[in-house]
Order: sequence, then structure tokens, then C-alpha cells
Amino acid sequence: MGRYRAIMTETDREHISGESDPSQRQKDQAVYRVRQRISEELPHDIEVLKDHRPDVLEELRAVVCEDEY
Repeated sequence: MGRYRAIMTETDREHISGESDPSQRQKDQAVYRVRQRISEELPHDIEVLKDHRPDVLEELRAVVCEDEY
């Protein structure tokens, strides 16, 4: 089975990390796409989980709110 993405695609990861030797424009576009997902898509996903699968929402919180960052 293939891997699913979270907030970033594999290309976003490569561009942001510099792994693929991207141009500054490609890095900026990747950051823009990630920010759009965070601000526009993630809140909707959180609401769906809150209403229908609070247990999964707690798993998400545990990963996102972990103090290792």
C-alpha cells in the first residue's frame, strides 16, 4: 500500500528541505501550499474529527502538541 501524505507532499518536503536543489521560487511555492493546507483544509478536518471521531482527534493532538519540536 502506498504512503499517504499529511500536510506536505513528497515534493513539498524535498523543496522545503532543499533536498531536490529547488529554486527560491519553488521553495516559496511549497511553503505557500503548506500554509494554505494548514489554514484552509486542516480546520475543516479537525471539525469532522471533533464531530465524528474524537478519539482520532486526540491522536492528532498528541502528535501535533508533542513538546519535541
